[in-house]
Amino acid sequence: MSLRVLRTMCAAVFVCGIAGLVIGSVLNNNGAVLTVGLVTVVAALALLAASAVARREPIDAFEEAEAERLESSVQQLVDAGAPETAVRDLVREAMRLGRRS
Repeated sequence: MSLRVLRTMCAAVFVCGIAGLVIGSVLNNNGAVLTVGLVTVVAALALLAASAVARREPIDAFEEAEAERLESSVQQLVDAGAPETAVRDLVREAMRLGRRS
């Protein structure tokens, strides 16, 4: 299940939970209010846990490995005869473009 689906489901539970709390309060039914409140709390905890686990940025070790591969590729191009400044400028421009999108 993707995080987007879980967020949508939790949003639906939150909206229904608010309605359930209001209806349970109007009907003076403490059991219904407690049940709806607990279901809403479980949905909130599930959303918090899933958001905490779903990290978007890579782990530092993977960034180091990618940086080493990139530097190796730059060095291979320079060894093949490409001007080093042109290759490094191209890499910088590609990184700037990647950060914009």
